[in-house]
Amino acid sequence: MLLKFAYQDFLEDRKFKNTTQTNIGNYERTLGLFIDHCLELGVINIEDVGQSHVRNYLINCQERGNKPSTINTKIMRIRAFFNYLIEEKIVSENMARKVRLQKEDVKIDVFTDEQIYQMLAYYRSLRRKEKSYFSYRGYLLIMLLLGTGVRRKEAINLKWSDIDMPNVTMSVYGKNRQYEVVFLTEKLIKELSVYKVFCKNHFGEENEYVFLNRDNTPMTDNSIMLMFKNLQKQMNFKDVRVSPHTFRHTFCHRLAMSGMSAFAIQKMMRHKNINVTMRYVAMWGNELKEQNDKHNPLKNLNI
Repeated sequence: MLLKFAYQDFLEDRKFKNTTQTNIGNYERTLGLFIDHCLELGVINIEDVGQSHVRNYLINCQERGNKPSTINTKIMRIRAFFNYLIEEKIVSENMARKVRLQKEDVKIDVFTDEQIYQMLAYYRSLRRKEKSYFSYRGYLLIMLLLGTGVRRKEAINLKWSDIDMPNVTMSVYGKNRQYEVVFLTEKLIKELSVYKVFCKNHFGEENEYVFLNRDNTPMTDNSIMLMFKNLQKQMNFKDVRVSPHTFRHTFCHRLAMSGMSAFAIQKMMRHKNINVTMRYVAMWGNELKEQNDKHNPLKNLNI
C-alpha cells in the first residue's frame, strides 16, 4: 500500500473512533512529516518502511532541536500508526516498537511569587493606563489559570453559564470529554464580577463566552498563544516558559507544597490516573522535606 493511502486511512480511523480534533491534528503533523521524510528517501510503500527510516527521521528531529520529550511523543504516534496497520493486516511488524524511548530530563517549570506579581502588575498597569479590554482579559485569565489550574482549552471554551457564582464553582468540559466541577475562590469570584461588568459596558451586550477576541468572537488556540507569546516578551523571564500549562504546573506545585494529599491533588487537578499526580509529588519531594523540617510540630516542642 502507498504510504499516503495508509496515512489517510489511519486518520479516517481516528476520526471514526471519535478521537479529539486536537489529537487528530497532532497525528497529521507528526505522521505527515514522517511520511514526507520517507518519500524524500525514495520509500513510497508502507511495506518498505524499516526501523532505520524511523530512526533516521527522529535523528533529523533531534538535530532540529527537538527535546527528548518531543521525540518520545513522536515515537508513540508512529507506533500508534503501525499498530493500526498491523490490526488491518497491512504490515506484520511495528517498526517503531524497536526504537527505544529517550531518557528525559524531567523538569517541570513553575512560577515564583515574584514572577506572578510581575505579570499581574503588568496587566494592572495597563488597566489603569489604557482601560482596554485586553488588559482586563489578560489579568482575569492569569487569575483564573493560577487559581484553578484549568487547561488552556478549558479556559477559552468557558462560558458565563458554566460559572456558578453563588456556589463558588464552575463547570469545564475537560480532557476526558465530560463536564467536571472546578472550585473557585471568593477572590476569583470578585474578579469575575468586575470583568463581567466591564465586558458588558465595552461590548454593549452580555456575551456567551468569558474570553473574547477583538471582534467579540471566542478566543482561539492561536489568539491565546499570541497573548502569552507577547507576555513572555514583556516579562523576559529567563528560566521559565510563560504559558497556560506553566500556570497549571504552578497550581499543582502550590497544592503539593501546602501539604495536600496526593489523592486530593488528583481530584483538584482532575488527573484521570493518580500515577500522573504521583509524578509531580515525587518530583517536589525535596521541597516537601524542607517544608516538613521547617514546620513539623515536633521541631519547636521541648520534649
